[in-house]
Amino acid sequence: MQVGFIGLGRMGSGIAGNLLKAGHEVTVYNRTRAKAEPLAAQGAKVADSPAAACKGDAVFTMLADDAAVEGVVHGEDGVLAGLAQDAIHISSSTISVALSKRLAAAHAKAGQRYIAAPVFGRPDAAAAGKLFVVAAGSADAVQTAAPLFEAMGQRTFVVSQTPDAANLVKLSGNFLIASVIESLGEAMALVGKAGVDKHQYVDILTSTLFGAPVYKTYGGLIADAAFEPAGFAAPLGLKDMRLTLAAAEDLRVPLPIASLLRDRFLTLLAQGGDKLDWSAIGGLAAKDAGENPD
Repeated sequence: MQVGFIGLGRMGSGIAGNLLKAGHEVTVYNRTRAKAEPLAAQGAKVADSPAAACKGDAVFTMLADDAAVEGVVHGEDGVLAGLAQDAIHISSSTISVALSKRLAAAHAKAGQRYIAAPVFGRPDAAAAGKLFVVAAGSADAVQTAAPLFEAMGQRTFVVSQTPDAANLVKLSGNFLIASVIESLGEAMALVGKAGVDKHQYVDILTSTLFGAPVYKTYGGLIADAAFEPAGFAAPLGLKDMRLTLAAAEDLRVPLPIASLLRDRFLTLLAQGGDKLDWSAIGGLAAKDAGENPD
C-alpha cells in the first residue's frame, strides 16, 4: 500500500521502519526533518508538509498530544486538506476521547475514513514490530488497514466501529500501567527500607504471583532506578491521567486512583522529572520514606 506517516519520534520511527520492511511505499513527515533521514536511507520518501504525506491510501499520525494532532490535521497543509476521499487517517496517538470524536466527524464530512488505532508497547516493541494494536472504525476501513497493522504489531484487537472506543481502551490501559508502577514503587520502598534486595523482590514477585510483562519491565526499571533515557516521558504520563479523568467525568465514573496518579505525576514534575521515564513515579515512595537513592 501507499501510506504516509506523520510523527517520527521513537515510536513512530519504529513503526514506519516496519512498514517499509513489509514492502509498503512510505512517505514520512516530521517537523524536525533530520528525524526523517534514517527512514529516507531505508527507502522512504520525505514530505515537506503533512498534506504531502497524505497522497496514498492511508496516513498514520503518531504524535504526543491533542494539540499536536490537531495541528497537523487542520489547515491548508494539513491531513484533512491532503487526504483523498475514501482514504484513511489512522490515528495511533494517545489522544482524548473528545478529540477522537471530532476527528471522526471531520473526516466523515470530508468523505474520508478514520480509524483510531493506538498501541500498547514501548519503543523497543515498536522497532521489533511487536506492538499490540487496538483498532476501532468502520469494518471496511479496518479491513483495508489490516496489512498495515500486521506489519507493525503482533496482534490487532478490533473493539468497535466507533473510533473513540479504542482511545478509551488505550487510556484505561495506561491508567492500569501507571497503577502498577505506583503500587510496585510503594511495595519496593517498604521492603527496601527493611533491607530486602529489590532485585530479588522483583524476581520473587514475577516468578510467583505477578508474571505479566508490565511487572517485569517496570519492576526492573524501579529496582535499577533506570529512569533515563525516557521510553515514555513523565509529562505524557500526566497527560494520559488527565485524559482518563476527563473521559471518566464525561461518563460519570469515579476513578479515585487515577486522581492519585495525576498528583503523583505532578509531584514528579514539580521535582524536575520532566525528562525522566514515567516509571520514575515508582521511585517517589522510596524518596518519601527517606531512602537514599544511591
